[in-house]
Amino acid sequence: MKWLNLFLLVLFPVSWFAPLMRAGLLPIFGLDEISVITGLQSLWGSDVALALLVTFMAVFAPWAKTLGMALMDFGLLSPRVQPALHVLGKLAMADVFLIALYIVIVKGIGLATVEVAWGLYLFTGCILLSLALSLRQRSG
Repeated sequence: MKWLNLFLLVLFPVSWFAPLMRAGLLPIFGLDEISVITGLQSLWGSDVALALLVTFMAVFAPWAKTLGMALMDFGLLSPRVQPALHVLGKLAMADVFLIALYIVIVKGIGLATVEVAWGLYLFTGCILLSLALSLRQRSG
């Protein structure tokens, strides 16, 4: 299990650059791919506070939790930090919820076209695998 957790340290950065969705004003204008990184770049230009929040939840929280779990797996970090890692995992899951909420809102408007891309499944899978590994670590 510890090697699977280490694999997440590679998969998370891949998921940040993978396309989460393709979006456009109308289908006839073409669709732009949106990733965690391109979304963050856009946010930094318009709303710094929201950009900081999303950067923390989408990048820092899941990666820090995974790194902390890896350090615990190899005996380099005290198990007493496990509650803090659990909180980081919950914050990371909140980010997946926000992305899904944005997709539902944009699709509900009707003027925009949004297609879910493979990166959303990869990012969600990374979060869920990290959650499953941490639950297993807590119980065992």
